[in-house]
Amino acid sequence: MEETNGTRRRPTAPPAIDDTDRRILRLLAEDATRTYAELGRRVHLSPPAVHERVRRLKRDGVIRGTVARLDGTAIGCPLLAFIHVETEGRAFTRTLDSFAAIADVEEVHTVAGDAGVVLKVRTRDTGDLERLLARLYEMEGVRAAKSFVVLGTYLERGPHPDIDL
Repeated sequence: MEETNGTRRRPTAPPAIDDTDRRILRLLAEDATRTYAELGRRVHLSPPAVHERVRRLKRDGVIRGTVARLDGTAIGCPLLAFIHVETEGRAFTRTLDSFAAIADVEEVHTVAGDAGVVLKVRTRDTGDLERLLARLYEMEGVRAAKSFVVLGTYLERGPHPDIDL
């Protein structure tokens, strides 16, 4: 994908991936700490062959990174919320960059509908959430915000390749 300004990327043709790639991606999405040997056993390839496929998938941008999923409560930020932000004006890209600069913001999504942007945020408590909302209202281009506090999470995962294991 071609980088434009660090915030948005121009879509390009997706890289070609086969069923074996999809199986590898599914296994890594479930547990990214799996070794090439374990992956190879599961997809019937040698560890070097799996390593080469994973290297290619990273190079092609299919695998964008490997991260640890942290427990918000365990790190002292148990309050999860989604904020629908109505935006206006010509400073849209700067506004998106401003959202990304806030440590409590985990995700920034531009969307169709009443809101122009949806933020996924995690804070220590409602007081921190209130301060975050006040900070949003001070930003250029923010017209309104509506927050939704999460009471419980029943499923949270990234995209999974469409393949059965």
